[in-house]
Amino acid sequence: MKDSKGKKEEKKTEDIKDREQFKETDAEPAADEEKEEVLKEEASKEAGEDPKDSAKEEGSEEGDGAESEEEEKKKDPRDAKIEELNDKVMRQMAEFDNFRKRTEKEKEQMFEVGAKSIIEKILPIIDNFERALEMAGSNEEEKQDPFMDGMEMVYRQLMDELEKAGVTPIEALGKDFDPEFHNAVMQEEGDEDQSGKVIKELQKGYMYRDSVVRHSMVCVGQ
Repeated sequence: MKDSKGKKEEKKTEDIKDREQFKETDAEPAADEEKEEVLKEEASKEAGEDPKDSAKEEGSEEGDGAESEEEEKKKDPRDAKIEELNDKVMRQMAEFDNFRKRTEKEKEQMFEVGAKSIIEKILPIIDNFERALEMAGSNEEEKQDPFMDGMEMVYRQLMDELEKAGVTPIEALGKDFDPEFHNAVMQEEGDEDQSGKVIKELQKGYMYRDSVVRHSMVCVGQ
């Protein structure tokens, strides 16, 4: 009995020793890792560096790279905005140039309309001058009258100034009838070569530059 009890006690002691040895072997790697970390910290402290600072530096480097990428992204919208503004400026300049040309053209048209209206008012006065001179030319005594000479000089001066301003009479006698320049008020029989042509001018027509101020009143041959 004593022997059996002794054997049991020996087994227990052996099991306890095995467990203690297993714990010691399992704890050795963890202890080694802790030793390595402690050694690293001591080495960094001796070099005057802080492991936390190194981590910060790595993070700052990553942050700088992100900031540079963000700056590049920001530059692209700015360049696009500059191009957009330049395009708007060029368009506004083109619109202003078109507006200037359009206003100049409108001014010229308004000036021509005003000039034509004034010329239309002057033409009856010219007609009266021509009638008076024609009547004076038929009378030999009135031809030698100084007053009539003065009227003829005034008439010539007036026609010269109108011609300088761009007012010219429309040629009608002997010309083919043209409705753009002539206004046929009557027809008469004439020679064969006078058919469709102006054989009489009842009232002179006038042009201002390239536009008709007043059509010529004519008689057309049949």
